Amino acid sequence: METTAPKKKRCCESIRDFFTSAKFLIYMGHALSTWGDRMWNFAVAVFLVELYGNSLLLTAVYGLVVAGSVLLLGANIGNWVDRNPRLKVAQTSLLVQNSCVILCGVLLMLVFHFKGQLVELYNGWILTTCYILVITIANIANLASTATSITIQRDWVVVVAGQDRSRLADMNATVRIIDQLTNILAPMLVGQIMAFGSHFIGCGFISGWNLCSMCVEYALLWKVYQKTPALAVKAGQKEQELKQLSPQRDCENNQTPEDSSQPLMNEVSVTNASDSPKQPSCCDQVSKPLHTFKAGWVAYYNQNIFFAGMSLAFLYMTVLGFDCITTGYAYTQGLNGSILSLLMGASAISGICGTVAFTWVRKKCGLIRTGFISGTAQLCCLMLCVVSVFAPGSPFDLSVSPFQDLYTHLMGEQTLPVAEHSLTDALSRNATTAPPAQELPPLQSYMSVSLLFAGVIAARLGLWSFDLTVTQLIQENVMESERGVINGVQNSMNYLLDLLHFIMVILAPNPEAFGLLVIISVSFVAMGHIMYFRFAFKSLGSRLFLCCSAEQKVEMDDSPSLPTIV
Repeated sequence: METTAPKKKRCCESIRDFFTSAKFLIYMGHALSTWGDRMWNFAVAVFLVELYGNSLLLTAVYGLVVAGSVLLLGANIGNWVDRNPRLKVAQTSLLVQNSCVILCGVLLMLVFHFKGQLVELYNGWILTTCYILVITIANIANLASTATSITIQRDWVVVVAGQDRSRLADMNATVRIIDQLTNILAPMLVGQIMAFGSHFIGCGFISGWNLCSMCVEYALLWKVYQKTPALAVKAGQKEQELKQLSPQRDCENNQTPEDSSQPLMNEVSVTNASDSPKQPSCCDQVSKPLHTFKAGWVAYYNQNIFFAGMSLAFLYMTVLGFDCITTGYAYTQGLNGSILSLLMGASAISGICGTVAFTWVRKKCGLIRTGFISGTAQLCCLMLCVVSVFAPGSPFDLSVSPFQDLYTHLMGEQTLPVAEHSLTDALSRNATTAPPAQELPPLQSYMSVSLLFAGVIAARLGLWSFDLTVTQLIQENVMESERGVINGVQNSMNYLLDLLHFIMVILAPNPEAFGLLVIISVSFVAMGHIMYFRFAFKSLGSRLFLCCSAEQKVEMDDSPSLPTIV
């Protein structure tokens, strides 16, 4: 009995220590932040469609503005993260993001309540102004969310993990699992509130949630900052250089670790500092963001993980995900909302399995090999999607011009029936109005779409593992003083390829051309993994194909610790 008491005490103390640790507090803050983000991202699209008479115009404009803003300002946001104290950056971005969501929610509540009167005032110009304000404020909230993501997920997590690479991998995986769970559960909650209540109540709930969440997240950030003294110090230019993936690589290139990281952004800051006695002119102030934009992209290009980052960005150029494009195509093929929700749940489970597999494979094979294995697995699974294009029941038809529907809308011709079945029309319809599946032979109507979603869901296993691999490669190989700007440019690259995939759908929106989009998407994924293979082979050479045992772990990506962050 005497021995069990100390064991229980130690167990209670370990549990208490875990729930009060900086790691757990980061998880809690991230869960609250992403829950609010997912609710807002889901609801704002629904609100904009509802406000504009079940049209996708406002939603499309909002998506274009968001993508364009991150594309142009990603480097400047990252540079701001690098040049300011960590706590100030985290608190400022948190306050701006949540304040904008609260303000936008209140504005939407007023628009929903007084829409009838606003339509009649000044021929509807007041209502149009409200639309512009909503999109502008929501875009500012998204930019602040980008800053929050960079500083917490790409910087704070690395510092809290300390010198332990395995701990960093576990924290990255846990953060990604939180992302995937909130991505499914948060829209379900706010969707039920809007379904059983109203859009007015939904706006009020989201505003109230963000107000409460902002206060709790602010306190959690302060606690994490207090528990991790290293967060208070940002390293100098060369002292905080992280170890490179392979010391042999630096020797082969006749480069020292300091030379290989190309600290171009620091050179810009040093130049600016030397010119500080001189009062900057108005022209200099205006051109400074442009110089930062250029220097950020040059610094990104000169990183030794450039091809790894590009490989991740190329995965965004795809229609093979559970976004509005794939959902619209599923509606045209007779799948209802209930089946789609089950498929989304299966996709989430597959993604969680991928994050769990990442930590296990990394311990067995090393970080770089994990990316190669997960990328190969993803590409193999996507072959099912290519097969679905030619399977029975596929609407793929090369005799139908992929630009026919776009031409119809531009020229105003309504004689072509294709326009009635475009993906954008399917998105505007409710799931209950989808084409009845019984019009086609059951085996033929579902074989193609079943193969498509089987490939998409199975590919999630490799996709999320690959995403975590590239994320950790950037964390480990980018020096601390450039961590923000490099991740900002990485976000810009992701948004650029994502924007291109929407443009691709706009040019070929009819279901007959969806098979062509699938083939193009798989081609871009393949090109992305070819880029990663080049990076991996350059890093490890022929050792890339060797199984790594416990005795053979001599590469840098298998080392147990990171350099001390001073």
